[in-house]
Amino acid sequence: MSRPSGTNIALGVWTTLVFVFLFAPIIVIAIYSFNGGRLLTAWDGFSLEPFTAIVERPTVRHTVAVSLQTAVIAALLASALGTLAGMAMARFPGRWTGPFTLLLLLVSVTPEIVDGIALLPWFVTLGQDWSLLPFNNGYVRLVIGHSLFATAVVTYIVRARLVGLDASLEEASADLYARPVATFFKVTLPLVGPAVLAGGLLAFTLSLDNTVISSFINVSGTTSWPVYVLSSVRSGLKPEIAAVSTILLVFTLLVLGLVARVLKRSGSSVTDTMAVA
Repeated sequence: MSRPSGTNIALGVWTTLVFVFLFAPIIVIAIYSFNGGRLLTAWDGFSLEPFTAIVERPTVRHTVAVSLQTAVIAALLASALGTLAGMAMARFPGRWTGPFTLLLLLVSVTPEIVDGIALLPWFVTLGQDWSLLPFNNGYVRLVIGHSLFATAVVTYIVRARLVGLDASLEEASADLYARPVATFFKVTLPLVGPAVLAGGLLAFTLSLDNTVISSFINVSGTTSWPVYVLSSVRSGLKPEIAAVSTILLVFTLLVLGLVARVLKRSGSSVTDTMAVA
């Protein structure tokens, strides 16, 4: 067995330093989430009080609830729209596919600050000028804003899944005089189910930490957790912010792990899915 060269050792050390640089702040936040002090930056002994504050303090509890509710609804909406769009692109391609793919790419690469600036006057126009009252609701605004990018992600994943599947089962169902709706629910949907689930979970995590768009379109009474954290920077970060952030981090990692497991069991991988998309 040959000894590793100096280049390989240097690359290994450099890689280790890069990972330490990237993940050290996360580890620090996780440690300081047990800080018993008044401010996050001043350590005052070990305490579980920051975690109990999630339940005891109405503001923290409300902002976390807003984020979770918005993420669930946005994930469901993105899953429904993305599934239909992905199926259309994979099974009914045509001249429209190119422009639609370009539209999805535009949604994917547009900076969130541009989306936020564009959505704010649009919602004001719909809700106040045109008297479409639902667009004055903070939850409606957040769900629409969060589901834009998430829908594109679900579309990519579902399309990638269907492109890798033979359409013979769907054709056989049609040959047996099954209605299109029956074919969709009994044949197509079970085939793309893992991709839909994976896309929905990704949409949930993307919505959960959306800060830029939320800060532009949120209204009083529907402040999400990321916006609350951003506004707390001015007055000083408190330990309960680190506690909630740690919980959301662990939850997000579990969701992403579930996504990878679902894709693996369906015969795909995250790398393969993104490559086909």
